[in-house]
Amino acid sequence: MNLSEYIINDIKPLQNTGLISDLKLLFNQLTYSHIPIMNEDGVYLGCLSEIDLHCFESKKHIKDCAYATEGFFVRDSTNWLDVLEAFAQNKTNIMPILNEQNSYLGYYELNDIIGLFNDTPFFSEAGAVLIIEKGLSDYSFSEISQIVESNDGKLLGAFISKIENDIAQITLKIGNAGLTEIMQTFRRYSYNIISGHEEDSYIEDLKERSDYLNKYLNI
Repeated sequence: MNLSEYIINDIKPLQNTGLISDLKLLFNQLTYSHIPIMNEDGVYLGCLSEIDLHCFESKKHIKDCAYATEGFFVRDSTNWLDVLEAFAQNKTNIMPILNEQNSYLGYYELNDIIGLFNDTPFFSEAGAVLIIEKGLSDYSFSEISQIVESNDGKLLGAFISKIENDIAQITLKIGNAGLTEIMQTFRRYSYNIISGHEEDSYIEDLKERSDYLNKYLNI
């Protein structure tokens, strides 16, 4: 996926010879969490965050606060999933872009990259969402795909949505099939079902059997 059309250049990095007051004024005009900074030679130095800026005196020069600069960026060749990961890791809504010669090209805006994610089949295609979990060393995506496809399902997308205490939680988007048989197969392969956004007849069946057993024992 070519991201070049999403490169924005309407904000030029501020020179580190400028004043903190200039940076504060720019933040007041924008909704970005960070602003790119460069030196007098036009070399990108990193970004300063609006949160950190509140701690600095307005009359100081930006270079006096260089220790607070965050050096994150992506290349113009970085794929969109890695760009999205960079946004998340750095908790920012603006991502500077450098080419292989380290020249500043512009920046990506978080909403544009999220929009690309929303256009993928994971979100745009009709289907059911299933969340499963298994030990980190026990699950495999090849096994997950096999389970879905062996039940005539179509795997539209899958990602690890959580890792905690050596347990991986995997979110699946499944098309072309109901979830009941798929969930039963996952259980046979020792996956825990966290959430299935469709009626889970397995649970209903267990409940009916339990109610019947209780009624039988109370006769």
